Amino acid sequence: MKKIICAVGTRPEAIKMAPVILALKQSEHINCKVLATAQHRDMLDQVFDIFNIVPDFDLDIMRPNQTLTTLTARLLLNLDSIFHSEKPDAVLAQGDTTTVMTIAMACFYHGIPFGHVEAGLRTGDLSNPFPEEMNRVVAGKLAKWHFAPTERARKNLLNEGVDENDIQVTGNTVIDALHSVVDSSPEIGIPLDSSKRLILVTAHRRENFGEPIKEICRAILHLVEHNADIQVLFPVHPNPNVHQIAHELLGHHSQIILCDPLGYLPFVAAMKAAHIILSDSGGVQEEAPALGKPVLVMRHRTERPEAVEAGVVKLVGPVFENIISETQRLLDNPYAYKQLARNISPYGDGKASQRIVETITKWKI
Repeated sequence: MKKIICAVGTRPEAIKMAPVILALKQSEHINCKVLATAQHRDMLDQVFDIFNIVPDFDLDIMRPNQTLTTLTARLLLNLDSIFHSEKPDAVLAQGDTTTVMTIAMACFYHGIPFGHVEAGLRTGDLSNPFPEEMNRVVAGKLAKWHFAPTERARKNLLNEGVDENDIQVTGNTVIDALHSVVDSSPEIGIPLDSSKRLILVTAHRRENFGEPIKEICRAILHLVEHNADIQVLFPVHPNPNVHQIAHELLGHHSQIILCDPLGYLPFVAAMKAAHIILSDSGGVQEEAPALGKPVLVMRHRTERPEAVEAGVVKLVGPVFENIISETQRLLDNPYAYKQLARNISPYGDGKASQRIVETITKWKI
């Protein structure tokens, strides 16, 4: 049997890797081990519980306010020990976090084949998003298998000189995960005013720390002050760069609910209940269109342009005037709303995990 380690560090990684892990564990040809770096501790554990995944290795790497340099160094040292003792035949990881970059580097140092799930996403600007763009470029340089979610991602890899035989367009595994839970009627667990239209907000990107997050909060405050029929639900990221500002600027308005980050199932329920979603999250850009929910992306650029091109996601940046004008347009103009809420999913058919497992199963050591 092939020993495959699936590495997971953050909640989004856990969501997107869960279908892959479960599919690998069902294969009689594969011994699948799960390595949790726990770059995000509590939020990671929530997803593991939902999908009944128990890590075989847990690095518990999270520390308050640690720098990227410290995180990277500690990850590499811990991974070196695990790979030396376990000697896996291959390692899989998803996305663009520091966990993924260091997994790719450690695999390279140990001569272990690395499979990059969600490969080929690019903005073309190493500093935007920071440090995610650099992380995925490094992972892409070191990968044996590139599991691209879309044809555009495949073309990005080809343009960087990746052999076409090493690329497989699988779709995005986040759609696999969404399909597995969306019909279970999850509940938000937070009382909402059903007479008001719900605006769901998420903001956590490092690139939006500082003045951009203040712009976002001011725009939210403006919207509730000028629209009595809306309610805002904002699960606030625990990072002090977000948490402190959000509570200072938004914590005292009756139409705004600030809460701790929601678990995966409550968050899916919140997306289903939302009228409009304002977010700087990559995963939300993929999930919400599949639920028919319009998304205004509070970033200047996105590595997920497919939904923008399909007309179900719109970039507004972390810009006060843009957030207000585009949100107000969706609130006031039924035709504009209908155009952006068309239940289009450009990111796959829910079978990405099966395709990944088929590739790994056919591979000869």
